[in-house]
Amino acid sequence: MTANGALTAVVADDEQLARDELCFLLGQLDGVEVVGQAANGVEALDEIARHTPDVAFLDVQMPGLTGFEVARRLMEAGTGPSVIFVTAFDQRAIEAFEVNAVDYVLKPVDSARLVTAVTRARKRIGEHAPLQGQLDRLVKMMAGQQNRRDQVAVKINDRFVLVKADDIIHASLVEDSINIVTNQVSGTSNDRTLEELHARLDPEVFWRVHRSHLVNINKVKEIVPWFSRNYILRMTDQKATEIPVSRSQTRRLREYLKL
Repeated sequence: MTANGALTAVVADDEQLARDELCFLLGQLDGVEVVGQAANGVEALDEIARHTPDVAFLDVQMPGLTGFEVARRLMEAGTGPSVIFVTAFDQRAIEAFEVNAVDYVLKPVDSARLVTAVTRARKRIGEHAPLQGQLDRLVKMMAGQQNRRDQVAVKINDRFVLVKADDIIHASLVEDSINIVTNQVSGTSNDRTLEELHARLDPEVFWRVHRSHLVNINKVKEIVPWFSRNYILRMTDQKATEIPVSRSQTRRLREYLKL
């Protein structure tokens, strides 16, 4: 806080207009002083380190580092401001914020909701009651939701076809390309690695059963015993593609399917 008791704040948002609007609204409040601004997550960390503000307003979706990733780094450092997320997320995501008792404001920012969030931040600071546990749960929950996609672009010749993620049967690394197969189409992904593709899909549905193969566990037709107590997965695509299961994933498969 400043000498006159005002809360100091850093505002981070990659959209200039949104950042200006939030700074303007904060400037209308008594007892709040914006001491720094950032256009991305990396700049946000720099500004927070430079000014050690009482509160940081973090846009959830920023380049470089997301608001969640900035919050995680602050938690890992063990110090940092109270965090208020600024988000355009849907209702399901908002419920996750509320369940975890973490403050947020929705875009476009409502001045009355902003007053409530600032008041709560001031109270937490006065009580020395950080929300680290709640933040940690929220970051883990929402980071996954943020990255997932309901559709994936598959390149076929010189065009891209959007397929539903749930329709993907398997994806395999073949030489330097990632091949994606559904019952309707087969093509390549623009992702550079299977890790990148996997990060955008539901990990409960899509399993990395082998370093070169990602499968939709709901699209397995048969499980064929293989040598050394391993298995081959025969998939539901038209070619009934056979996917090997690595030793490290065999145990998970046995437990999941009660084999």
